[in-house]
Amino acid sequence: MSAPDAAAIIESAKEIDRLRDELKEVIQEINKLHKKLQTTPEVVERPGDNTLSRLRYLYTQGKELSQNEENVSNQLLKQLDALLPSGPSGKQKRRIGTAEGNDLKKKRMKTDSDIQKLSTSMRNHLDIYANLKGEEVAARVRVEGDKEEWLVVKVQSFDRETRLFEVVDEEPAEDEEGGVQRKYKLPTSHIIPFPKKTEPGSAQDYPPGRPVLAVYPGTSALYKATVVNANRKRKTDE
Repeated sequence: MSAPDAAAIIESAKEIDRLRDELKEVIQEINKLHKKLQTTPEVVERPGDNTLSRLRYLYTQGKELSQNEENVSNQLLKQLDALLPSGPSGKQKRRIGTAEGNDLKKKRMKTDSDIQKLSTSMRNHLDIYANLKGEEVAARVRVEGDKEEWLVVKVQSFDRETRLFEVVDEEPAEDEEGGVQRKYKLPTSHIIPFPKKTEPGSAQDYPPGRPVLAVYPGTSALYKATVVNANRKRKTDE
């Protein structure tokens, strides 16, 4: 084997290692974004958030790296075949090609599986939001200028395309004639569902010292409070 031939093979092998290292970094960053979206899917609603565009870029980059790795691997196989006196048998060639192909196929299957998991998680969240129709929830609304406050409102509808809730404050506004009920369109990040009254066990048990939102008795207004005593079990469902 001549020096130029050996150098070409070494360069091809180094290029494969480099591509695999880059692909590994891309996959690690994709997994981080997946975890971020699964734990806090509402981040995509925030102004200026680029999570989804970044994820799309990473998938595109990963696809290009995989294709480049496949091209360099095929080039390396040709370089090795040209140097072997008799070359491996057709059966051996098929085995080598199959092994490389299986590795690439597994990588693509993992990527497809990650996309499917992300899509399933997003669909599940959208289903949960849609099922809140007619339910009371806590909502952060703008009342005066840039002033915001939390209110108890009722969900009238949820738009899956825009991911906006339409809610109504059923307590008539005191500063408007005729007792008009105020309506709002809010993103998912401004909504907190309440535990269902039919499922007492679904209520979270907050430890003393935990900051929470509490309801003023007999009103639809919420205020910031701190838990003093932990939840006590009662014989009734009140």
